[in-house]
Amino acid sequence: MITLSARSLITGALTIVLGTPIGVTLAASPAPVNPPGSQTRKDLEQSMRGEAFANASYRLYAAQAQREKLPAVARLFERIADVELGEHFREAAELSGLVHGDAENLRAALAGEIYESRRMYPDFARQAKAAGDSGAAALFAEIARDEGRHARAFGTALRVVESGRGEVPEPPQADAVQVPQGPPEVRSKQTMTNLDTAMHGEALAYANYQQYAEHAKDPAVAKLFRGTSDVELHEHFAGEAKLAGLVGSTRANLTKAIAGERYESRTMYPAFAKRAEAAGDIQAAEYFSDTAEDEAGHARAFLKALERLSKRSSEAGTSERT
Repeated sequence: MITLSARSLITGALTIVLGTPIGVTLAASPAPVNPPGSQTRKDLEQSMRGEAFANASYRLYAAQAQREKLPAVARLFERIADVELGEHFREAAELSGLVHGDAENLRAALAGEIYESRRMYPDFARQAKAAGDSGAAALFAEIARDEGRHARAFGTALRVVESGRGEVPEPPQADAVQVPQGPPEVRSKQTMTNLDTAMHGEALAYANYQQYAEHAKDPAVAKLFRGTSDVELHEHFAGEAKLAGLVGSTRANLTKAIAGERYESRTMYPAFAKRAEAAGDIQAAEYFSDTAEDEAGHARAFLKALERLSKRSSEAGTSERT
């Protein structure tokens, strides 16, 4: 997500990339039929951020379950990941008015990539280097360079869309990173905080770009968004997740998922629904309430899977002792 404090930096960077000043709409949102109030919009944005992160994390948890030869658990993680992105994120995006036309979507993506490549990731790299986390510093610097290339590609595509001349660049190719179970590979709390921020940003970029691609009028623009989204998820998010030690054993992953789903179903979404209803944002209130019910169901499904694992481990231990 782009903060308001980044507005001046982004506007100047857009001028450098595209050659002429362009007005920046940070929220990249068309006005819905019944536009939500400012607090409801903030809650929708937090919802999208959380759902995108859950989708990305559960994909990695599914891969770990497969490595542990637990295909049923892997399918559960994959199924719920699909719901988080294909239903929850999509519905929140529609309510918040995330998607514009191709030019507006490219402009929003360009602004985000410029901010990450010129401010966020270079800052993270310097902080990691100062803390002695050389691996994280190198990754942050590498991602900054990638995001700079993404910005240039989006800038070129925007010129093509607006002028009707030229060709939209081919999308980048993701160098997928495998994320096995493992402890964090960094020692600084600041580096861990920055990794968390970066992972949430990459997961959100992936989800946003998927939506932009789905609604793109120009097939070449759709292709560029999809290819870039793959890099954000399978290379950037995965590389950061590996350093952060995001993936544990399947038992640990289920435990984390249960805690997250319970928090959303019992605390976060009910609070969002109550605020939206009080503000008269009825559609958003219904979305938050429905999503809370879904997340409660996810928590129960994950709990059942964890109980089955515990039972199987207990039976195996009994068998070994007899």
